[in-house]
Amino acid sequence: MTGSGHCWTHALDRYSRPPKEPISSGVVSVLPHVPPAVPPHDSDDGASDGSRPSRRDILRTGAGAGVTAGLAAGLTGFAGLPAIADDSTGREPPRGREKTMTDVPFEGFDTVRVAIIGLGNRGAGQLPLFFPIPGARITALCDIRREQTERAADRVETEGGQPRPATYSKGEDDYRNLVTRDDVDLVYIATPWEWHYPMAKAALRHGKHVAVELPIATRLDDIWDLVRTSEQTRKHCWLLENCNYGREELRVLTMVKQGLFGDLLHGSGGYVHDLRNPYLFHGAYYPEGWRRKWHTRTNASHYPMHGLAPVGACMDITRGDRFVRLVSVASPAFGLALYRKEHMPRDHPSWKDDYISGDRNTCFIETAKGRFLRAEHEVSTPHPYSRANTLVGTRGVWSGDPQRIYLETLGHTNHTWRNFNDDFKNHDHWLWTDVGPGGGGHGGMDYISLWRTIQLMRLGLTPDIDVYDSASWCSVIPLSERSLKIGSRAVAVPDFTRGHWKKPRPGLSRGRP
Repeated sequence: MTGSGHCWTHALDRYSRPPKEPISSGVVSVLPHVPPAVPPHDSDDGASDGSRPSRRDILRTGAGAGVTAGLAAGLTGFAGLPAIADDSTGREPPRGREKTMTDVPFEGFDTVRVAIIGLGNRGAGQLPLFFPIPGARITALCDIRREQTERAADRVETEGGQPRPATYSKGEDDYRNLVTRDDVDLVYIATPWEWHYPMAKAALRHGKHVAVELPIATRLDDIWDLVRTSEQTRKHCWLLENCNYGREELRVLTMVKQGLFGDLLHGSGGYVHDLRNPYLFHGAYYPEGWRRKWHTRTNASHYPMHGLAPVGACMDITRGDRFVRLVSVASPAFGLALYRKEHMPRDHPSWKDDYISGDRNTCFIETAKGRFLRAEHEVSTPHPYSRANTLVGTRGVWSGDPQRIYLETLGHTNHTWRNFNDDFKNHDHWLWTDVGPGGGGHGGMDYISLWRTIQLMRLGLTPDIDVYDSASWCSVIPLSERSLKIGSRAVAVPDFTRGHWKKPRPGLSRGRP
């Protein structure tokens, strides 16, 4: 969610000096590098696309052609969506003999030794949630600010009752020393987005499992590289998507698996959250502006996973179905400039920004089974918080914000919504009846997501969310930009699983172990 680290964030302003890591030389851009051409395969369709747009291209496709062409092509229904205009995004890059990570369990641990990289808003907030989890121990901490690491280490001792962890705060690359430690099983990354990929790869290369805040990477070739690296090292890398563990989200998933929705048809989800004050302009993130800077670089759906991922899980994406093509449309980029004009002094750093990312981005995503999802992203205009959730089946519908439901299978009639409240608690997922919100965090979903991570690792089970789920959900970011660049035409979505999506496999819907 939020990031940390003074020099980590300064990388956003040093376009010529991205984090040091092979494979991708431009971590600050979501557009992928063009790989050598490879022939398409029936199930091996993944990888990078190519050319980088000019600022004029981005502005034109986002504010004009993107909306017009996208609405003409996308709103008529996916049955009539034009053929894929760019299939290069769906081709798999060259790879070796990596084996799939589907159905690969954790090794099993008596105690899971955890290292945290990034102790800003998100990392510092998550830290105390580990303390009451059975079998979890914090062994190492990293942030570019020494005072942050020392303060966090103090909390591990005083609040957590654990030995003082090792600390790393000697520059932006000190995380590379942390990941070499022998007393770390899990690395949790909560830094600015452009550091997620190099940090996750480094941790995997040193034999660590990796849980990453949203997103795992922002470029398509980097997403592919994390998939390959996970397969090569036999270590798991996944998106720590807390919203998949929300009470309502897990309740809906349970009801879907009980057949109460009938056959699923379509759904929606995203992230609609007014971040202007205090997050984008007023210093709630450290240092001020790292997230705002993304709106100056790319016209894309930057962060739709909070709503998209739970609906994708209900549709068994990568576990019986998969995304196959995507169309993105975007509004003009007016909101941040208007807010700056009305609220920020002329000496504020934001006056150097040139915003190019549309205030509203909508993606239409078709699945292999003919369903579709609508992914929303909007953070720069006045709007109550919403994850824009809907899920529609042949037997009814669920809608979030406010939570409401209508299912024929439960006797709902008269075209009247029912409040999705405690009257439906008999459908709660066992994680909410047996574990509960614990130490809290976004209503308890944060604690449950961490508790479940430690449980899965200790019991030697497969992850609820794996690298293929994570890659599919996060690929919306670079694919949305590519679609906008070519006039909001359809682009291919890679099959990160190499055909293994066709085999149903357990995930979040599993029963109590």
